[in-house]
Amino acid sequence: MLEEVVAAVLAAGAAGLVYLGAAARVVKQYERGVVFRLGRLRGDARRPGFTMIVPGVDRLRKVNMQIVTMPVPAQEGITRDNVTVRVDAVVYFKVVDPGAAVINVEDYRFAVSQMAQTSLRSIIGKSELDDLLSNREKLNQGLELMIDSPAVEWGVTIDRVEIKDVSLPDTMKRSMARQAEADRERRARLINADAEYQASKKLAQAAHQMADTPSALQLRLLQTVMAVAAEKNSTLVLPIPVELLRFLERGREEDRQPPAEDTTADTTDAPVDKTERAMEELRRAVEQ
Repeated sequence: MLEEVVAAVLAAGAAGLVYLGAAARVVKQYERGVVFRLGRLRGDARRPGFTMIVPGVDRLRKVNMQIVTMPVPAQEGITRDNVTVRVDAVVYFKVVDPGAAVINVEDYRFAVSQMAQTSLRSIIGKSELDDLLSNREKLNQGLELMIDSPAVEWGVTIDRVEIKDVSLPDTMKRSMARQAEADRERRARLINADAEYQASKKLAQAAHQMADTPSALQLRLLQTVMAVAAEKNSTLVLPIPVELLRFLERGREEDRQPPAEDTTADTTDAPVDKTERAMEELRRAVEQ
């Protein structure tokens, strides 16, 4: 009789251990447990830690509550200004209602992926090429709203959406490169023209100043000669002032005039002496 009791106790203990092993569940910190009893949702989601279910009657389904990073495959579309582009993006979302994520949609990951692809194509068709290239922040917000609206019913919230890359046709890339080059050349010409205008104003002021003081022109000439000589060039170009040429021309005209009858030989040779002295001064200036 005692042996039968001991055997019954051992059998009951073994059955209890088997039941405990079948009923015990562990929910991790980043998970929530959704329990179905005979096919119906039972209570709220189970919190992290150790929990028990009824074997054969209850079924525990764990739902990950972490933020999921889902890449959106590149979608090809035509923008509003008739440019064919390929755009890919990435979606960050997480589950906020485990019961709705399990009951309201068959596979919430696949549903979010398909919604992201269709929304991305819709954004491409509504936007222009310049917006896709330079105004991505606004497009990201619009794309996030389009995905988040149906995802709320699935117990999912969209954390953020980012457009990663916009692929353009090679012909469009070359056209944009030519446009950028032409724009930079235009700005360079405008800057150069503005610099020439400012320089001409300064030169005009300097010309007026030198016209009032002819000696300043001579000093400028000497400075130019010194600057050219400092370069150690084999050929030295020396500009001659126009005033000196006019002086020599006047000397020639006076030399061509017929001498007066009452003039002596000394007065006749006076213009020639002036010309010779001017040429000698010019020669000395060049040698110095």
